[in-house]
Amino acid sequence: MGQGEMRNKVAPVLIGLMGAGKSSVGRALAAALGLPFLDLDAYIVAQQGCTIPEIFAARGEQGFRAIESAALQAVLGRRCVLATGGGIVLQARNRALLRAHPPVIWLRAHPAVLATRIAGDANRPLIAGGDALARLTELAAERDPLYAQCADLVVDVDALDVRQVVRRILTLLARND
Repeated sequence: MGQGEMRNKVAPVLIGLMGAGKSSVGRALAAALGLPFLDLDAYIVAQQGCTIPEIFAARGEQGFRAIESAALQAVLGRRCVLATGGGIVLQARNRALLRAHPPVIWLRAHPAVLATRIAGDANRPLIAGGDALARLTELAAERDPLYAQCADLVVDVDALDVRQVVRRILTLLARND
């Protein structure tokens, strides 16, 4: 199947921990498929009129997760490449929605790689002011089984640049159609 044929059938959803490259890969994948790109966190920020850290500060993680679930339900199924937030899989209803809208692609990376990638990023409330590697290791232990429940395809991204990840995804999509 060529990219033109894929474009008519595929609206990929990207999942994975923070720093795995969901946004950067999503933009490049959308361009390769000729589809719009939608970053769920950016959508939430635009809808709420404040940053993710501000939402966490005002409403806590549970309040943010409720907003995130509503946003996922509002946008899922659009003809676009969708990059989700790392915690999208924490809610059972989100996992059910994701499984109902394939292909879901898990960008999997080791916590040590992720910690290096996101070092100094103040826009990550779950690791703010702490040991990023320790926290990412905890998050991976909690979330990896949930990502696995939702993923139709898994791409290990540790040693790959964005272009290589996109090529791997396009190959996997072509094989699985």
